[in-house]
Amino acid sequence: MIKNTNNNKRNTMSIETYNGWTNYETWRIQLEVIDGMTLEDFGFDLHEVDTDDVADVERLAGTLEMFTCELIEGQSSGFALDLAHSFLARVDWAEIAEHLIADAR
Repeated sequence: MIKNTNNNKRNTMSIETYNGWTNYETWRIQLEVIDGMTLEDFGFDLHEVDTDDVADVERLAGTLEMFTCELIEGQSSGFALDLAHSFLARVDWAEIAEHLIADAR
């Protein structure tokens, strides 16, 4: 959620978490795209990944990002695709990956 504040006639914006997630974009992608999917859906074995292993989280995060990008590229083009990529650039993929791994345990 973005909150406007007014300090000495200057408008500034501060970023806050959104529904417990890093930001709105991360929450929305988790809710609309990833929710209900499992590690196996992305080709990962529950017994081979761990949230404490940075490499595992990064691998899964990259896979989630590629999956989502391919999904939107098949449905958008031009300006809409540019906006979608801008939105996806703000997603915390590692946070979603950690959540997916933790939920599988």
